[in-house]
Amino acid sequence: MPRGPDHGGYAPEPLAPHDGEVAELPEPHPLDPADADAVLPDAPPVAGLPRRGRRPSRRRRSRAGRAVRACGVLLVLVLGGGAGAYAWADSRLDSTVNLAALPGRPAPGKGTNYLIVGSDSRAGLTARQAEDLHTGSGIDAEGRRTDSMMVLHTGAHGTTITSLPRDSWVVIPAYVDPRTGIHHRAARNKLNAAFSLGGPELLVRTIESNTGLRLDHYTEIGFAGFVGIVDAVGGVRMCVDRHVVDEKSGLDLTRGCHTLSGRQALAFVRQRHQEKQGDLGRSRNQRKFLAALAAKAASRDVLLNPSALVGTAGAGLSTLIVDSSTGLPRLTRLFEALQDASSGRGKQLNVPISGFGVGTSKGSVVVWDKAKSRRLFAELRADRPVTVTG
Repeated sequence: MPRGPDHGGYAPEPLAPHDGEVAELPEPHPLDPADADAVLPDAPPVAGLPRRGRRPSRRRRSRAGRAVRACGVLLVLVLGGGAGAYAWADSRLDSTVNLAALPGRPAPGKGTNYLIVGSDSRAGLTARQAEDLHTGSGIDAEGRRTDSMMVLHTGAHGTTITSLPRDSWVVIPAYVDPRTGIHHRAARNKLNAAFSLGGPELLVRTIESNTGLRLDHYTEIGFAGFVGIVDAVGGVRMCVDRHVVDEKSGLDLTRGCHTLSGRQALAFVRQRHQEKQGDLGRSRNQRKFLAALAAKAASRDVLLNPSALVGTAGAGLSTLIVDSSTGLPRLTRLFEALQDASSGRGKQLNVPISGFGVGTSKGSVVVWDKAKSRRLFAELRADRPVTVTG
């Protein structure tokens, strides 16, 4: 595996000659609006896309958008209609994350950025379920960790989903431990460490300070909710090009196409030991599955099945954690954006990297490519067409 970049990223400096570990603190690189203009020269209008100043949001509704709205209407009818149904659904959301209170945030960019987090929270699982799902023995343990992190950007040029590998080598900003009150200085660590050390708030601050993007909304779902949603829609069809067996996640899929149950789907998106690129391969699987799940949830099989609608809504809403500004209308727009990505109208990629499997005091890490990732985040911040691949 590559041992690290020549041009680094928020990347470590060259490896020390004796201990094989990365040294020194990288610079976080929030982008000011002027920086974005400097990185991104004026670009001509893209054929087929509306110019700024006009209102593309009023253009013809897509089939996926109509399906999502139909889903909402049917759900209201199933539940008894009117304000009571809305109040029921809204009351199921845990909206305790307050992004507005976070310090030192980047200035707002153009377009909208959602942080989508899959956590290993076992809330809602019995001990038997935790064992069956291979979630480990920590069902009663405090805290939770992140298994997946994606930034979904929507704007004038469509939808872009960028996976941030959990082993990304980043700078975690200074923070106060919410459990002990002890102040910690900024330090390098894996990205998912931010979540375990300071919850959603520190994770958001870490991503913002290392990308320069302002995250407008936060959405997190745990194991129980994920499994429940997949089972409620009747499973999700996925195809694999080889026989995949992973003891740690419990996955056992023969080569070919399968309709995955909630249990199988959880194993599929969690396993990485059978992927050649480890965490990067897992990130690709997660994006692929998320798009397939969004497509299935908006299919006729679900939209025209009242029990599936209620089951899907109940399984998802009861285990979602969102920020205080994310209500049902915003979640609907998020779902529409996922539909765009799954139908080929969006872009899906990993943050560009220059090295993985790089040795540090925190274990093997993934190093971002400084030039490419900086350009990617500048393009997203300015809401311009994404030209970077990853």
